[in-house]
Amino acid sequence: MTFEQLRGKDAAHIAGTYARQQTLIESGVGATLTDAQGKELIDFSSGIGVVSVGHANPAWVRAVTEQAAKLAHVSNLYYTRPMIELAEKLCARTGMSRVFFSNSGTEANECAIKTARKYMSDHYPNERSEILCLANSFHGRTMASLSATGQPQYHKHFGPFLTGIAFAEINDIASLRKKCTGKVGAILLECIQGEGGVIPVEPDYMAAVAALCAERDILLMVDEIQTGVGRTGKFLCIEHYGVKPDLVTLAKGLGGGLPIGAVLFGEKLAATLGPGDHGSTFGANPICCAGANAVMDMIDDALLAEVTHKGDYLREKLESIPEITEVSGKGLMLGAALADGIKNSDVTAVCLERGLLLLTAKDRLRFLPPLTITKAELDAGLDILTQVFKTFQ
Repeated sequence: MTFEQLRGKDAAHIAGTYARQQTLIESGVGATLTDAQGKELIDFSSGIGVVSVGHANPAWVRAVTEQAAKLAHVSNLYYTRPMIELAEKLCARTGMSRVFFSNSGTEANECAIKTARKYMSDHYPNERSEILCLANSFHGRTMASLSATGQPQYHKHFGPFLTGIAFAEINDIASLRKKCTGKVGAILLECIQGEGGVIPVEPDYMAAVAALCAERDILLMVDEIQTGVGRTGKFLCIEHYGVKPDLVTLAKGLGGGLPIGAVLFGEKLAATLGPGDHGSTFGANPICCAGANAVMDMIDDALLAEVTHKGDYLREKLESIPEITEVSGKGLMLGAALADGIKNSDVTAVCLERGLLLLTAKDRLRFLPPLTITKAELDAGLDILTQVFKTFQ
């Protein structure tokens, strides 16, 4: 069946919620994909940060296939080894106390929001119920996580939204203090706003957030769905700030390509949720947990050092391109602002034709290659990008 025929079936049978790029991906190894015509493409997107250890990583494939041959699903009414092993690894790695497993990042944020509300209800009944989020944030597309998303374009058509959500400006300490009223019991933020344009939280702002939380017993909730699992050169991006959160949400790169999310609870919240307070039919699926265990075993200090080194190299090369005016982000999560008159969508379209997959974020290009990308693959992708920019001169 031809690509055109398959595209027609897609249009006929799949809800039109995505403006797909015009290519059919058949396979991948490392950071190199192959389309239906046999053309190779360098992947600077990793499935929006999901394929953290590369496509068809042998250790990951082995862990997933071995688990699939033994047990696919039994539900959370029973114990399974992969779930328990993964929870232990996550707690040991982060210093957090408990884990709840979901299927995605937006579900992880739903659980985090419910946990914060439960804590407020238990400790400050009729006093606190509000969660302070940041403008320009993105936390998901289900109703609670969408309510916490500080981008009005995602809200159109879907109100009314969850009450008890307020927004402060990112990196504006005066706005933070003004919005942090006595009703606020939790603050939810991303260390780097990914969908918001790869905008990092500044260290002094994070310090102000942490100080407010400590002073007023406000929960600090950190959305590490895009920044976590080694993406910025630390296992959690919040480690760069020297701050200990009360709740952390993970997804994307944790499963290495399979759907899994996680909420990490600090000691303060370890016993907040009890039986029946929350649940997930597919959460902690043994196959997904087996894949995540393989990822956890690969994200060691040596790989994190490589991420930092490759991130610095990628930043240096991007900053040398005249059409790029600014590079933001950290590690292998970078955003590139473009010169006036150049649209990021035009750049990504031509890059795809030439053999490079890129992402956008607001008006910027976004770079989220697999953490295991080789220097040869990085250079091949950068060569394509450099040549593409010459067409815009």
